[in-house]
Amino acid sequence: MCALDQFVIETHALNKTYKGVQALKDLNLTVKPNSIFGFLGPNGAGKTTTIKLLLGLSYPTGGSARVFGQDIRRDSVSIRKRVGYLAQDPRYYESMTARETLRFTAHFFFSGPKAAVEERIQETLQLVGLNDKADRPIKGFSGGERQRLGIAQAQINYPDLLILDEPAASLDPQGRRDVLEVMERLRKHTTIFYSTHILDDVQRVSDTVAILNHGELVAQAPIEQLLNGSGGIVYRLMLSGANEGVKQGLRSLPWVLSLTEQPVNRHVSWSIAVGDESAAEDQLLRLVLSDPAVKISEFGRQKVQLEEVFLNLVEGGKHGK
Repeated sequence: MCALDQFVIETHALNKTYKGVQALKDLNLTVKPNSIFGFLGPNGAGKTTTIKLLLGLSYPTGGSARVFGQDIRRDSVSIRKRVGYLAQDPRYYESMTARETLRFTAHFFFSGPKAAVEERIQETLQLVGLNDKADRPIKGFSGGERQRLGIAQAQINYPDLLILDEPAASLDPQGRRDVLEVMERLRKHTTIFYSTHILDDVQRVSDTVAILNHGELVAQAPIEQLLNGSGGIVYRLMLSGANEGVKQGLRSLPWVLSLTEQPVNRHVSWSIAVGDESAAEDQLLRLVLSDPAVKISEFGRQKVQLEEVFLNLVEGGKHGK
């Protein structure tokens, strides 16, 4: 990617209509280099439609998009040379081994010495954790192993962008964990744009999240910003031994907006809303610990779960109908 290009993917009012039904409505996305970008939405939200448009497998009804600074209509072939793609349900020649499959795929991209190609294949097998099963027929592979092989195929040509369509959707917890670990390892090599409806996966690996519903973008933000919520800054403490004076002292501070207490087993949980994050970071924990009888087992800025954010946006807001 050119050093002058700020984004790997950039769309402007991108839309797509199929037989009178608008599958995508004025989509505006920006994806930064070397990020893991989670494209989240319920089934039928328009995620696969977006991917097909970016890959030049379908043409937009309106709007525009650029990948590596190149237009998806005019420069589709050039774009695809730099992109690795994993479809939602990858298919293989079942009698072939993982190594043979990657060798077959590699020959579409490399014409160099055989030893160099084999080295790249071995490197890729290692990267996706299939080194020990490289020479076994694919027909005996688990769902997670098949997905990791699909990522290996998509990665074999050193792409500048990996586009993964629901890479862990049909997997058991172990298979999902393995696929997510591969994605995390690939972070330093490429930009990853992946669609999913699995909230836990997004919360675990993504830098930035976009939420799509009924073809319309309802949110795009860094994952930390989404998880911090919109209800103000709240710190949560789990503690024991605090006397009434500590609480009253905190409540008297100008930057403490409220302090609520809830018993939890033999401890208490404090939720402290603050108006000055800097003051809270500098002083809050120190002030609580000024009482030598206090013991703190948990302390941190309170976050909402992505499921709560997702449901509020998709079901509870103006876009939820």
